[in-house]
Amino acid sequence: MKVLVTGATGFVGGRLVPALRTADHDVTVLVRDADRYDPPAGVSVVEGDLLEPDDCELVVGDGPTGEQSLSTLLDALEIEAAYYLVHSMQAGNDFEERDRRIARRFVRVVNDTDVERVLYLGGLGEERDELSKHLRSRREVEYILSQGEYELTTLRAAIIIGNGSASFDLVEQLARRLPVMVTPQWVQTKCQPIGIDDVVAYLVGILDHPETAGEMYEIGGPDVLTYDEVLRETARQIGRRLTILPVPVLTPRLSAYWVGLVTDVPASIARPLIDGLKNPVVVDDDRIEDIVQFELTPFDEAVSAALGEGEGRETTPVADATSAPKAD
Repeated sequence: MKVLVTGATGFVGGRLVPALRTADHDVTVLVRDADRYDPPAGVSVVEGDLLEPDDCELVVGDGPTGEQSLSTLLDALEIEAAYYLVHSMQAGNDFEERDRRIARRFVRVVNDTDVERVLYLGGLGEERDELSKHLRSRREVEYILSQGEYELTTLRAAIIIGNGSASFDLVEQLARRLPVMVTPQWVQTKCQPIGIDDVVAYLVGILDHPETAGEMYEIGGPDVLTYDEVLRETARQIGRRLTILPVPVLTPRLSAYWVGLVTDVPASIARPLIDGLKNPVVVDDDRIEDIVQFELTPFDEAVSAALGEGEGRETTPVADATSAPKAD
């Protein structure tokens, strides 16, 4: 199938693109700066910025004039499906408005093409739980994408475990740097982490199952844990013993300031991530496991793989698909 990937330079997109090629799909990526992107073999690159109205209408292409509209180019490439993996949380406090604008522009562009399917990776969380700004933005983007003239498939995930995930970077740095943590009650919130390889397997798998078009699925790993357990297991694999002291007076906002003192995670990322920890993120609907079938990675194995892949790297956070840094 001929597919477009937006967010190809992000944590999830960077792994999805080669996986799609391995699955014999014809892949084109949309990036803001083609000179800074080194595509895998066989991947076509289109340059354009969904955040800027003019750039959205004109991209670097192979037309007679060297430029053509993005919609025209997508039709010329016969794109059948598009992955939307864009999130601009790292841009600062106005990330909700930026995400809203980018999603609306994406819908307008794709509506002018013959693209039949859009596939989106959003975030778990029940709206009755008063979603954080981060999760609320993910849900709003999902709604905007659902208004397009194509069939939308949404996967909703909790914390993604992998080298380069902003959420896991935060967990790893806390586990690595602190022998004792004073935390609010969110450490007892339940979550269902999922390894990055499993996320990619689901994203590739749903493309080959037309019955998933127009549907929303929740995805998670095989283990339901508290954030306390997530931190302790990560510390154990690093070779440290972590003492966690929950207290009722430490608010998520104060926690974010505290995290900023002991990690490299910028406040613009830490605050919405920490705020989201109050929301339980556990799979209630596991229908996807009967459609895209493979053996899910246990949490401890996903952590081991992430730590092994990250050995020797600098701990500069790169946001995951639910918090991608660029509007690519």
